[in-house]
Amino acid sequence: MKAKTRLWTDDTGLFALARAELFTAVVGDIMDKLGAQRQFLPPQIRPLRGDMVTIGRAMTVLEADVFTDKPADGHNPLLKKPFGLMLEALDDLKTNEIYVCTGASPSYALWGELMSTRALRCGAVGAIVDGYSRDTHGILALGFPTFSYGPYAQDQAPRGKVVDFRVPLQIGDVRIQPGDILFGDIDGVCAVPKALEREVFTKALEKARGEKVVQKAIARGMRAKTAFEKFGIM
Repeated sequence: MKAKTRLWTDDTGLFALARAELFTAVVGDIMDKLGAQRQFLPPQIRPLRGDMVTIGRAMTVLEADVFTDKPADGHNPLLKKPFGLMLEALDDLKTNEIYVCTGASPSYALWGELMSTRALRCGAVGAIVDGYSRDTHGILALGFPTFSYGPYAQDQAPRGKVVDFRVPLQIGDVRIQPGDILFGDIDGVCAVPKALEREVFTKALEKARGEKVVQKAIARGMRAKTAFEKFGIM
C-alpha cells in the first residue's frame, strides 16, 4: 500500500497551506470535535484591518501595570528598566513567530509602529495583544498583521513593563504555551496546542476542501438538510 503523502513537512509549508485554504472558523470547528472547546481568544481582540491574517508560533510576553516609570524604592531591579524586558522580548523574536502579550490592564497601548518595524526585521509574522495598539497609520503602512482591542494612543512607557517572556500565558479562557500555533483572521484568534496541531490542521484541510463541494451543491439548488445528510458538513 502506498504511504499517505504528508501535507506539509515544516512550519513554512503548514502556514502557507493555512493561509491559502483555511480560516479560523474551520480550525475552531475541528478543535471543538477533538474536545478542545475553549481555544478562541476574547472577541474584542480584532485585526486592525479586516484583511489581516496571521499564523505562527506564539512568542509569549507577560506585561504588568506599574505606577511610576522610575521607582526610587522597591525590591525588583527590573522595574527600574525602561519598558522592563520589552526590548529584550522584541529582539528575541524569531522567524514565523507571533508576539502575544497579556497581563496588563486595558488602559494603554501594548504595540506600535516601531515595534512592528523591529518584528518584521526579525521575521515575525504578527502581534496579538490583550489590550490596545497605537501608531495605526504606521502599522497599516507596514502591513504588519496586528490584533488588538483597537487603536488607542496612550503609551505603555510610564504605565506598564514586560516582566517575562517565553512563559505560559492565559488570555480569557485560553492557556497559551510558548510555541503553540496562533491563527488570526477577521473572525478572531484561536490557539492550537502543540499536541493537537497535526491532527487539527490535517482535519481542517479536509473539512475546508469538503465545504467547497457542499457550497457548490447548495448553490446548484440542493437543500441544506439533503446536503448535510450526503456530505456530513454544514
